[in-house]
Amino acid sequence: MLKTQAARKPENPGLAVVPPLTEEAREAAIGRSALRKASLRLLPLIGLGYGIAYMDRVNVSFAALQMNRQLNFSATVFGLGAGLFFLSYAVFEIPSNLLLMRFGARRWLARIMVTWGLISMAMIFVRTPVEFCVMRLLLGTAEAGFFPGVIFYLMQWFPAGQRAKAVSRFYIAWPLASTVMGGLAGWLMHQDGRLHLAGWQWLLLAEGLPAVLMSAVFLLGLPDSPVKARWLTEDERAWILQKLMEESEARGHGRHGLAEAFSDGRVWLLGGFFFCVLLAWYGYAFSAPALVQQVTGLSTTLVGFIIAGLGVAGALAMLGNGWDSDRTGERFWHIVTPLVLMAAGYVMVGLSVSPMIVLPALVLVVGGNAAVHGPVWTIPAEFLQGKSAAAGVATINMIAILGGFVGPYWMGVSKDATGTLQRGLLTIALPSLLAAGLMVILWRKWPPGRMALRAD
Repeated sequence: MLKTQAARKPENPGLAVVPPLTEEAREAAIGRSALRKASLRLLPLIGLGYGIAYMDRVNVSFAALQMNRQLNFSATVFGLGAGLFFLSYAVFEIPSNLLLMRFGARRWLARIMVTWGLISMAMIFVRTPVEFCVMRLLLGTAEAGFFPGVIFYLMQWFPAGQRAKAVSRFYIAWPLASTVMGGLAGWLMHQDGRLHLAGWQWLLLAEGLPAVLMSAVFLLGLPDSPVKARWLTEDERAWILQKLMEESEARGHGRHGLAEAFSDGRVWLLGGFFFCVLLAWYGYAFSAPALVQQVTGLSTTLVGFIIAGLGVAGALAMLGNGWDSDRTGERFWHIVTPLVLMAAGYVMVGLSVSPMIVLPALVLVVGGNAAVHGPVWTIPAEFLQGKSAAAGVATINMIAILGGFVGPYWMGVSKDATGTLQRGLLTIALPSLLAAGLMVILWRKWPPGRMALRAD
């Protein structure tokens, strides 16, 4: 027996025999490598850009704590100006996304960033309500197309199964931007009088400059497509293109032009969904510092730290929900449940003035809103491709962004009419629930697995 066993031993027992990889294992390894590189190279850069965009979009919410008093702006004037950003953004949304296809993501996104950064910095010269409204309109025009352009861009890199994680990883910049903005706002506002600038002017100046600087980084570091990414190997590039082609073929070979995007009921239903979500969110976002200060009585600096903490909670909710949605392949409940929690948070805020109730309720609001976006932005890619993808995503965002006008304006009117922010926040629980209802309609009409099929 011993001799038999000895005869079976390898001649060199110190060397392990490694079986060759199967074709499936080799392909899986190439795919993991390609997605890892794309995630590390693209998502931090895009996320940083979007975080800066969000700060420049809503930093007037902190500036208002000084600006409204110094310039004698009413809550209605501020709400109107804050919301007008979204009207011009909506008007130029589709043209911007089509120009992105023509000029390439690298050049067009860099152009957007440098333009909005300069206009954001120029906001320091505002003195009258008319000037405030005009500058907000110009800022919206400059930034138009950045977010839908990024969503369309990511659709060219990440297959459907990895898209929720990809969106969540770059979109996490939104709640983290709230954290950075909240942490910096108090210090910047305390520079009041330095170099003859008010604190709110320092805030707008300091938070507009990074967009101008980042535009150069986008121009130099962002490849237009996998074909032009030098840091991918030929096998990795081929894997990404093959996966996207297979998904395109699985959706069918029908026409995918502008007319198809504009006439698709799913595009308009998703637009209505996001309209409700953004109405509810921006109604809160532009009122958040004033609300926290009203409820707690704390200084601007401490209010900023609370807003920063809420941003961290939103980031955790976004990452966790996006990861679990991709892990399970489930989208519906990962979208509807956060919306219900968001609505519950608004009801709690609207019915109480106690910090012990309002602050935990705001965690539900911020976390619920953040958690929705990763799973829901995987849906358009299931039925849009080619030119219809650029136009369809832009159309969805164009409709949605109008909610960004209605929300702040409604909160300003409500504040002037009632003397408190609570009543307005109570009413915007309704759009959160309406968004959940629209998702139910979408899922019933186009069930999972049949999203790519047109309904009769």
